[in-house]
Amino acid sequence: MIDLIIFDLDNTLTDFVRMKETAIEAAAKGMVDAGLLLPSEEIEKEIFKIYEKEGIEYQRVFNQLLIELNGEVDYKILAAGIVAYRRAREASLVLYPHVNKTLVELLKRGLKLAVITDAPRQEAWLRLCYLKLHHIFDIVLTFEDTGVRKPNPIPFETVLDKLGLKPERALMVGDWPERDIVGASELGMKTVFARYGDTFGIKKSGADYEIDDLLELVRIVDELNEA
Repeated sequence: MIDLIIFDLDNTLTDFVRMKETAIEAAAKGMVDAGLLLPSEEIEKEIFKIYEKEGIEYQRVFNQLLIELNGEVDYKILAAGIVAYRRAREASLVLYPHVNKTLVELLKRGLKLAVITDAPRQEAWLRLCYLKLHHIFDIVLTFEDTGVRKPNPIPFETVLDKLGLKPERALMVGDWPERDIVGASELGMKTVFARYGDTFGIKKSGADYEIDDLLELVRIVDELNEA
């Protein structure tokens, strides 16, 4: 019997990679328009190099970019990049197809819903609020809530403990096998690989189930609970 569905956030509920790429492209063009003397394609490459080193959620990436390129921060260029980034981010931050329908169907069945994400607390909640999902989940657990990232068992155990459930009563849905699938399965949870969010070209996920559309999750849950 499944009583709880745990979701990863980025690339499982929302297309984070597309949003990030679109926002960075807009920011680079905005900085060029404001006077940064470098082709926008080269600026994008330099931004992603910083992300590779500091992490994809690094909040001072444009400051560091300008220091590395010009030795100082030109605040006109910085502001132009930030504004362009935020506008593009808001326009491109969307849910995958059928996310809302899937969540509604799961709630109709009386299931508890949770999110475990490695994103910073503020960024995770901003995304959820923008997507109007901030009232949907019983628990939203971010990296800053535990201080460890998946596949460490602590985030999964924390959610289970808060809801008073055993691992076998929970199902984890995520796009990153090494974090989402491994972390959950080692505790005894059923797992679902969100193939539609895969950015690595995964051949073998190791999950109990694989889906190309989140709505397939409803059928899986029904089959498990009927069994």
